Amino acid sequence: MNRPAADIDAFKAAALRCPLPSAVELIGEKWAFLILRGALNGLQHFEEFQGGLGIARNILSDRLAKLVVGEILARTPDAADRRKVVYSLTAKGEALLPVVLALRQWGEDWGHGRQELVLVDRSNGRPVRRICVQGADGRELGLHDLTWVERTPADCSKPLAAE
Repeated sequence: MNRPAADIDAFKAAALRCPLPSAVELIGEKWAFLILRGALNGLQHFEEFQGGLGIARNILSDRLAKLVVGEILARTPDAADRRKVVYSLTAKGEALLPVVLALRQWGEDWGHGRQELVLVDRSNGRPVRRICVQGADGRELGLHDLTWVERTPADCSKPLAAE
């Protein structure tokens, strides 16, 4: 099926404005993602990341700096030892938890590794629900249930996280 040139041009224009490429540029590289995973799991010091990931020091230093500039991590002096630095997740970094969890679930589902550890709700010890796309009414949606439309002025007044 051939698409009209106007459809392809509209797709191209939308692709150029899409936030996905810049997000992938910031966190999509293997080591950046593993550093993010480490931070989500409580790693805070350079030595912890280096030992826990087996990453070369120069690569770790570069990726940490990029995540700080991208406001995924904050870099502050360690109150217990002023010679050390603490890398902590910002709100922007914590907001990546569903992304990391969804990618992990996808990897397990499609044969890219499996761990015996599962993420559970601390309050009741039960595994968290799987990440999925849901409609406003809570129904699980698949690719064929979805379409892109122009954002209306009313949509622009709502925070994106509420969608």
